[in-house]
Amino acid sequence: MRKLITLFIFILALPMLSEAQQLKKIRIELYAPGLADTTTVFIAGNLPELGSWNPGKVAMQNDGNHTWTINLQIPLETALEYKYTLGTWDKEGTDAAGAPLTNFSKVILSDPLLRDTVEHWGSKKLKTIAGGITGTVKYHRNLKAKGLQDRDIIVWLPKGYTENAGKKYPVLYMHDGQNIVDPATSSFGVDWQLDETADSLIAAKDIEPVIIVGIYNTSDRSAEYTPGEKGSAYMDFVVHTVKPFVDAHYRTKPGRKHTVVGGSSAGGIMAFMLAWEYPKMFSKAICMSPAFKIQDIDYVDDVLAYKGKKKKLFFYIDNGGVELEQRLQPGIDEMLQALQQKKYKPTKDFVWVKAPQHKHSEAAWASRMPFALKLCFPAKK
Repeated sequence: MRKLITLFIFILALPMLSEAQQLKKIRIELYAPGLADTTTVFIAGNLPELGSWNPGKVAMQNDGNHTWTINLQIPLETALEYKYTLGTWDKEGTDAAGAPLTNFSKVILSDPLLRDTVEHWGSKKLKTIAGGITGTVKYHRNLKAKGLQDRDIIVWLPKGYTENAGKKYPVLYMHDGQNIVDPATSSFGVDWQLDETADSLIAAKDIEPVIIVGIYNTSDRSAEYTPGEKGSAYMDFVVHTVKPFVDAHYRTKPGRKHTVVGGSSAGGIMAFMLAWEYPKMFSKAICMSPAFKIQDIDYVDDVLAYKGKKKKLFFYIDNGGVELEQRLQPGIDEMLQALQQKKYKPTKDFVWVKAPQHKHSEAAWASRMPFALKLCFPAKK
């Protein structure tokens, strides 16, 4: 009897899982009528269980009748993003015109079965990637990062950089660097078109000429772009490796006034974190669809806990209004309130933009970037 009582007390003493930490068994089912049942179909998404966006890592099971499935255990309230491929991004699900489908987005609540349909698939022979790169880019491979995977960076140079030998330029540092200027390297075949956008705005004298640095992500993206050990290591890499490298190899204006950082989703919170924790290095941050507070991520409390002097920073913050964007909104609302509690004034110290019809996608972020660039790099009149 004493053993039973002891066991009962021990069980009561165990920490209770919060509702958000409780695992939910789910089944994702894909119906692809155009594929033979012998085809291997993969699912790629924003969780390790979904391959961390590796297009050929997680194969689904064929159940016959053009149907593929996968069973997972996911914490409640997890916001899933995923796509289907035939092993590479050249062979992902597309619409009837051949354009890559936007991310499938689901929030794990009570529905144990998620059903999707994909009728068309891209191929190297048929797929046409629109755009390409406008302007001059330089690649720097395998920069060493302490405690992190090595990675590439891409540097976009404005027109006239070569001819104007004595001119120096402000710099925009962007996360998810492979997605910002080149559709051929973008994870989903759709880039941010930052090259075309910046080139057009500079030509129209809407912004000053600017150098854009894209820092490639890795399979550890989620951990690197959010608070934690790897997030701190990534910030250290940007501040103490990437920026000094760029300043040494290009004609930059290295001061904080001329240095801006930007990103989207997890990259959006990382842009905010870099500016907040290194205000002597960055003066502005572009935070698109930022994951300020969702699931086990919470940077709002860090801002509220700050007791020092007001930091001289400017934030551009935006969000869409569809699917995953809805899940991000409460955390964004809390961050906007936290900034105001810390005496940051709307329009002066931060600008908030809402795009109710936009989804969580590169195309949406690309469409909102011109306004962000005009705010952060206004042309001198």
